[in-house]
Amino acid sequence: MSEEATLDKFTDTQASEERKETPIGDLPTDWGVEWLKDVVEINPDGFSEDNWPSETFEYISLSEASDGEIEGSKTTRLEDAPSRAQRTVQQGDVLIGTVRPKQRSHGFVSAEHAGKICSSGFAVLRTETRLNAQYLLQEILSNRFFSQMEAYVAGSGYPAVKISDIKKHRVSVPPLPEQRKVATVLYTVDQAIEKTEELVAQSQRVKQGLTQSLLKEGAKNERMVETDSRFGLLPESWELSSLKEIGEIAGRTAPEKDDTECWGGDIPWATPSELTSLEGPTISDTEEHLTELALEKVSSNLLPPQSVLLTTRATIGACAVNTVEMTTNQGFKSLIPGERVDTWYAYYRLVYESDYLASLSKGSTFSEVGKDTVENFVIPVPPIDEQREIGEKLRSVDEQILSYKQNITQLQRLKQGLMQDLLSGTIRTNDTNIEVPEHIMQHD
Repeated sequence: MSEEATLDKFTDTQASEERKETPIGDLPTDWGVEWLKDVVEINPDGFSEDNWPSETFEYISLSEASDGEIEGSKTTRLEDAPSRAQRTVQQGDVLIGTVRPKQRSHGFVSAEHAGKICSSGFAVLRTETRLNAQYLLQEILSNRFFSQMEAYVAGSGYPAVKISDIKKHRVSVPPLPEQRKVATVLYTVDQAIEKTEELVAQSQRVKQGLTQSLLKEGAKNERMVETDSRFGLLPESWELSSLKEIGEIAGRTAPEKDDTECWGGDIPWATPSELTSLEGPTISDTEEHLTELALEKVSSNLLPPQSVLLTTRATIGACAVNTVEMTTNQGFKSLIPGERVDTWYAYYRLVYESDYLASLSKGSTFSEVGKDTVENFVIPVPPIDEQREIGEKLRSVDEQILSYKQNITQLQRLKQGLMQDLLSGTIRTNDTNIEVPEHIMQHD
């Protein structure tokens, strides 16, 4: 089973029927293979300026299409109609974005957009009686379809896939009842992914509000007092301190790349791009590693665990907390916290202040914040117990968000495994009791 996917709930994993070789691979003998143009109507007749359906209409453009969904449309008057508005979408039409198609964002079913008018940047596929629309959508979202469409992209200024190339795609055609069951299984996983993505978005909104509240008003419901600083009102027990007063600001360097004795050791060496690609707030390993000799040659010490790595070149203000000893390249001015500051409070405070820190950057070739600027960067410093409370509250939300994101990754891997197995007929659904939703049934 691909990607450790478990199909026991949905499928018969003991299927052993005969299979046949086809132009798109090994398939069950009762599955057909068709050119896409022979089982769907591609770009049904549209309309011209002389036969617009109404004076106003809802228009779907490629800018509303992302992550496998059409996020909205806009009301447009006839006199403002975009030149690319060409055809009305019907219930069950499958839309493919043909301009710069990207994985997970090139296939849509128009269930919620019937009656709207779409851009000619979409290819409209209208299924007939032999092909289920939701099954076709899953085929379009598959790696096989995407890889083929990528190979057909042409044009430098306006890269796109031609309709004639879409017509060349061959699609497997299982018996219609099986198409519906395959579509149902894959749709179920899609729904789980979508719901988990909604939980991520909700948690991020909660975190944003909590961050504003905790870093401006604190966790103790204290009386607020005016300060002679850019922070304005702050809790009365809070102090203002520069980073050099509450810890050590540590810049690091690196040996020459051609000095082979210095590279390939066991010491993690972080770069700014690794921080910007992190899913969570911690970093425990890096792509490249230094040797002990490297530290001697550049006179550099290791950052102890629970330091706050802070990028100050090119990308400014990205932060992470290291869980192991490591060092960095020259794009960092990291904070080694002293006794007066909690690591996690410092992390969330510096993330919160990242835009202001970036505004202090200088440089014509590339922007950078110097060590003096970082050392003298002033932040509010609550009592240490309140710092810990603030850090723990924000970190707990981050841990929940990270857990949701990891669930999404697992579901996406499951989906890829299911698509590989179900769309090839390696695993069959024909003898299983799968309840097909009404909107998937089609062609009763």
